[in-house]
Amino acid sequence: MKAREVIVLLAVGLAIWIVGTIYYAHTGRSLLESSPRRYWLAFAASSILSAAICMGVVRWRKVAYADWAPAMLLLAIPGMIGEAVVLTHWQTFMPGMQASSGGKYGAFLFATYAVVLGLAEAVSLLARR
Repeated sequence: MKAREVIVLLAVGLAIWIVGTIYYAHTGRSLLESSPRRYWLAFAASSILSAAICMGVVRWRKVAYADWAPAMLLLAIPGMIGEAVVLTHWQTFMPGMQASSGGKYGAFLFATYAVVLGLAEAVSLLARR
C-alpha cells in the first residue's frame, strides 16, 4: 500500500470515528440506558453497519483483498485511540449519559472493532490462498 493510501485510510477512519462519536453522544442514552433488548439489537446493528461502511471504503479505494486486514486496521486505529480518550473523559464527551454506561459503550466498541477487523482478516487470509 502506498503512503498516500495509508493517509487516506487514516483520515477516513478519523472522519468515521468523529461522526460515530457525535451520533452516540446524541443517541447513546436511548441505546445504552434503555432495555437490554434495545441494547443488544443496537450492539448487533453497530457491528454490521460498521463492517459494511469499512467494506465500502476499502472497495471504494480498490484495496486488494489480500490487503484488507491492514487497510481496515488503518481505518480502525483513529477510532480506537479516540475511544480511549472518550472513555477516560466520559462526562466531557458523553455528558447526557450516566458514568456507568461507559462500560457498556466500551463493550459495544470492542465488539464492533473485533467484528470489523476479524472480517478483514478472514478476507485477507482467503485471498492469499
